[in-house]
Amino acid sequence: MIEMKYIVLFAGLILSHLSLGQTFRYVLVLSKAEKKLVALDYKSLDIITKVSVSEDPHEIVTTPDGSLAYISHPLMNGNGHEIDVVNLKTMKPRNVIDTKPFYIPHGLVYLNEKLWFTAQGSKSVAVFDTRENKIAQVFGTGQDFTHLLHVNADGNSFYTTNVESGTVSIFEKKNLPPYMPPTGVLPVNTSPRLEWRQTLVNVGPGSEGFDVSSDRQELWTARPDGKIVIVDLIKKEVKAEINTQTEGLHRLKITPDGKTVCVVSVKTGDLLYYNKVTHILEQKDKIGQGAGIFMDGESNRMFISCTPNNKVVVIDLVTRKEIKRIDIGRPDGITAVLVK
Repeated sequence: MIEMKYIVLFAGLILSHLSLGQTFRYVLVLSKAEKKLVALDYKSLDIITKVSVSEDPHEIVTTPDGSLAYISHPLMNGNGHEIDVVNLKTMKPRNVIDTKPFYIPHGLVYLNEKLWFTAQGSKSVAVFDTRENKIAQVFGTGQDFTHLLHVNADGNSFYTTNVESGTVSIFEKKNLPPYMPPTGVLPVNTSPRLEWRQTLVNVGPGSEGFDVSSDRQELWTARPDGKIVIVDLIKKEVKAEINTQTEGLHRLKITPDGKTVCVVSVKTGDLLYYNKVTHILEQKDKIGQGAGIFMDGESNRMFISCTPNNKVVVIDLVTRKEIKRIDIGRPDGITAVLVK
């Protein structure tokens, strides 16, 4: 009966959308327990509909026009190799991308009709061309458990955390001098070459969740031993560490105004607010065992997936007060989307 309620409500919204040319705005949440993509009304946060997806959904990204969602399925106890594609206009599964031979896809970024993903089982980052329907490029990290991913808007640099190796990969496109052959003589008409290069920064084992400042000067990451590590992305070195004395730190995000870094503990259930400039703890709340964070700059709300507690906690970033708790079975990846 509950599922039928969602179907009837969503069917009505679809008809209204088609007849009036309106747009839909949703908050999308992945439920591992139900193996569903859960669509919430953007304002009320009521459940609108649910879409069946593959087993073990983790991360989600959408296209700029809001028409498609891509969902990674790591299946970390096996050899996961699938990314689901969901049509957000019809709220139905569209197809599945087979990532083989790149296994255990996790972190996702969509940029310029290409889907970037980490393949943590293959120690690499791959780029899938959604127009050509094939892998277009691969970057080997040589590191263990290449997990989360941030690609800068120009597509010329990106960062990823390698959890078990305890490193951050900084990849950049660089202009390099012509390659000098063993003869010591450059061939005629040689010229500089544009190639990718990786720099590894040691941030300590377990560093997983991370975020990058809007000016691309700093990368903040957190470790389960309670340390926050700040990487200088210009010098490519650790510039500071903060000992929070809170075990189980898992994910962190910088607030939309760039002033605060929010960190969750999947062990203690704490939510920490750190001043980004002074590195001073401003506030500490018990909200649940946070395993993921989504910052929605449009509404100035923070969504926290408390996976072990089967709930999503929504917080007003202005007041830092809890707005709502949403019951969802083992929630993980969250995003917001405007479907045009």
